[in-house]
Amino acid sequence: MWTADEIAQLCYAHYIKLPKQGKPEPNREWTLLAAVVKIQTPANQACDTPDKQIQVTKEVVSMGTGTKCIGQSKMRESGDILNDSHAEVIARRSFQRYILHQLHVAAVLKEDSIFLPGTQRGLWRLRPDLSFVFFSSHTPCGDASIIPKLEFEEQPCCPVIRNWANNSPGEGSETLEGSRNKRSCEGPDSPVAKKKRLGTPAGSLSDCVAHHGAQESGPAKPDASSSGLTKEELDAVNGTASGSFKVVDIYRTGAKCVPGETGDLRKPGAAYHQVGLLRVKPGRGDRTCSMSCSDKMARWNVLGCQGALLMHFLEKPIYLSAVVIGQCPYSQEAMRRALTGRCQETLVLPRGFEVQELKIQQSSLLFEQSRCAVHRKRGDSPGRLVPCGAAISWSAVPQQPLDVTANGFPQGTTKKEIGSPRARSRISKVELFRSFQKLLSCIAEDERPDSVSWRAQSVVEGR
Repeated sequence: MWTADEIAQLCYAHYIKLPKQGKPEPNREWTLLAAVVKIQTPANQACDTPDKQIQVTKEVVSMGTGTKCIGQSKMRESGDILNDSHAEVIARRSFQRYILHQLHVAAVLKEDSIFLPGTQRGLWRLRPDLSFVFFSSHTPCGDASIIPKLEFEEQPCCPVIRNWANNSPGEGSETLEGSRNKRSCEGPDSPVAKKKRLGTPAGSLSDCVAHHGAQESGPAKPDASSSGLTKEELDAVNGTASGSFKVVDIYRTGAKCVPGETGDLRKPGAAYHQVGLLRVKPGRGDRTCSMSCSDKMARWNVLGCQGALLMHFLEKPIYLSAVVIGQCPYSQEAMRRALTGRCQETLVLPRGFEVQELKIQQSSLLFEQSRCAVHRKRGDSPGRLVPCGAAISWSAVPQQPLDVTANGFPQGTTKKEIGSPRARSRISKVELFRSFQKLLSCIAEDERPDSVSWRAQSVVEGR
């Protein structure tokens, strides 16, 4: 029906068409990209046509870029600041804005929408010919980015073997949260510069990926009790992978274990991290309260992407049918563990909610403004390679689809403006709630007292 490369190419092409505002400065900055793609399958082909012959329509309905996250001291109770501006979170917030618009089209304008009336009055359901694919140019930060590191890795962004032992292409993630290495790619004392002095080939994958907390001693063989790895993973880490490429270490994440969780052992080699744990994104001195993207995406795979407010209008949650990752270090085992495997034992859920079977694929196409691509392009140019400070939100809505922020506020916001409506991103909590209120006020008032309008009004009034 579609391929990972087709999804990636569609997203990259859409990104190119966006205005320059909020995009990285050429040869100096890099960013990450995420998007939600709507897949429409013709009803007359959905059941009796082979997959390869099914003609589908693909459309980007939301997009986000970004690498930043504010510390807990900058959070605001008013909900007018974006706490988490990682690309995946921005894309999901933008998707919620798209869903709000589509509900308005269906419930108020009575026009064609992605929704159909549900079996219960006042509720809506997603059209059966539609599904949504989530794209990210890199693997999610946190658990999904704790992946094996091979001994050779001399080709920029070459894929990591799928099971750590079986030879097949996979998806991956740069350890993008290692804040120190994330900001300095070519400093004289950085690991990259040291490796170049030691003769590491220029443009190698290890130059593109931060190794936060790297140990000077050689890698130690982990055991199951210390690392939390499965027997199959341990066999691959302690042995030699197919093609005689030894797994010598793991890519590390800067995301910290949440308080109360068992912490990382920080031993040399593959025993540095424990896998499957909940983590928060790192901050520069000021600890954040934002969960890692791996944890958030795992939650979306159980509770849906719509959020609690929109469930007042929906018969069922809106789930992603697939996740596609761009070219970067990747492990299929880690992705499945992080997004679906950790949630398999979730037993008690409200009616309509369930752990989804998620299709996970990797594209061979590299995002041109990723850290790896920019590093390779700039070669030995002077200066540091740094993450872009801005975040871009785009939604398929008719009014003001583009929203560019920095430090959680619209780009260009002054200190005097903070707290005013002008200083609110269109995907901030307070603005999404205002959109929810507008939708509620537009719905006909002749609903029954026990209907969705009454329940949603109770939320607005705090009952």
